[in-house]
Amino acid sequence: MDVVNIFLTSDLGESLEDFVHDQRRFTFDRLGPEGPRRLVEGPMWAFVDWVLPQLAGLEMCRRLRADPRTADAHVTMVLEADDAEDRRRALRAGADDYVTGPLTRTAVLDRVLALQSRGAERHATQRFELGALSIDMAALQARWNEAPIVLRPNEFRLLRFFAENPNRVLTRDDLISGLGKREPPIDERTVDVWIGRLRRAIKAAGGGNPLRTVRSLGYVFDLG
Repeated sequence: MDVVNIFLTSDLGESLEDFVHDQRRFTFDRLGPEGPRRLVEGPMWAFVDWVLPQLAGLEMCRRLRADPRTADAHVTMVLEADDAEDRRRALRAGADDYVTGPLTRTAVLDRVLALQSRGAERHATQRFELGALSIDMAALQARWNEAPIVLRPNEFRLLRFFAENPNRVLTRDDLISGLGKREPPIDERTVDVWIGRLRRAIKAAGGGNPLRTVRSLGYVFDLG
C-alpha cells in the first residue's frame, strides 16, 4: 500500500490517526524546526503555521526547501488571516499554496486528496549524495565511490537514515523510531545486529568503518 506522509507544525500532527483511502495510507506526524524525525518514503505534504514557537513559519518553509529530505514536499502555509501580503510572502518563501487556519483533520485531508493527482509525481528526493556515499532511493541501491554496497532492505533504510543525520549521535531508540519500527516492539539489541550487517557491507565496498559507537549512547555516522 502506498503511503502519503502528512506533516504539521501544529499539535494536530501528534493526535491524528492514519487514514486509508483508495489503496493509500495517509499518515500524520508533527514537524519541528529540525525537520522529519523519521524516514519519509513516498509523497510528503507539510502544513506550516504562520507563527511557530521557535521560529517564523516563513523560515520553516525556507528550511524545508533547503533540506534534501523535504525539498520536493508540497508545502502549504497556514495563515492566521487572509492577507494578500502574507500570501505573497509565503509563496516567495517557497510555499506551494496557503490556507487560512485553524486546521482540522477534515480540512487537511480534503486539501491533500483534492491535490493528490496533481502532485502524485512529487516525492522525497530520489538520489542522495554525501561525500563518497550515494544512495539511489528509486533503485534501492547504495554505492561507496561507485562500488555497490550490498544491503538487505532493512539495512538500506538504516543507511539512508544515518546519511540524513550525519555526524550526530543516534540512540538505539532514535533508530527504531526513525525506521518506523515501533509496532510490533523491537528489542534494542536488534539494532546492534542491523549495525553489524551495515558495517560489514560498507567495509566490503571499500568504505572502511564510518559508523562509530558512542559508549552508553548510540552510534554516529562520521562523514567529515
